[in-house]
Amino acid sequence: MNLDILENLGLDQREIHTYLALLKLGSASIRDIATQTGINRGTTYETLKGLAGKGIVSYFPKGKRRIFSAEPPEKLLQLAEEQRQTLDTTIEEMKVHLVPQLNRLKPDFSAGNVRFYEGDSGIEFVLKDILNTVAQQHEREYSVFSSKLIRQHLYRPFPNYTQQRIRKNIRVRVIAIGEGGEDAELSERRWIDAKGRMDASYIAIYPPKVAMISLGSRDYPVAVVLDSPEIAAAQQIIFETLWNTL
Repeated sequence: MNLDILENLGLDQREIHTYLALLKLGSASIRDIATQTGINRGTTYETLKGLAGKGIVSYFPKGKRRIFSAEPPEKLLQLAEEQRQTLDTTIEEMKVHLVPQLNRLKPDFSAGNVRFYEGDSGIEFVLKDILNTVAQQHEREYSVFSSKLIRQHLYRPFPNYTQQRIRKNIRVRVIAIGEGGEDAELSERRWIDAKGRMDASYIAIYPPKVAMISLGSRDYPVAVVLDSPEIAAAQQIIFETLWNTL
């Protein structure tokens, strides 16, 4: 019997232990419950008060004593349903009101709008951010400048990136600098001839953000993410202009 799941309802181990003991006892005094659980009477009383507050233990007076009873286990399910409803309401309130209001407190631009990432784990975070950001938009599409030399490093930490993109129904348009590149579903690619040497670089435009990835050393990728609608819009104009000439 997996009782750890009850912790998700806000019950600690002492409360779980006390509730189980009370289920076995039926109705019992604080003394009997403390004897059954091996917890001192003062702590048992406080634990029972907490359980009563959650609605899963009840009591009635009997002379000068209180006799406690465990509510049926179905009450635990009811508690979970109530918490889910409360959480659903909280999430909706945060989406509609709280998060937009908190975002209005932020300055238009600050050092927090620029984030640096490095190594494979950093690149994986950036790639996931692209998918998660675009997936929330009405038109699920983003734009990319990608050079030939960056491709072998880009998806190394996230080899199923393309499958994830397709699963989320996200389109991508790529201006490839240099030959080659992946031919995948929900993608369109146009090429620029790389005359001369072209360093490894990748720019993803997914408003309101722009991610720029390059190699800090021979095999060590680094990335900068700008969270700026203005910069993203300017980069998008550059992309569209060049895209239409190819």
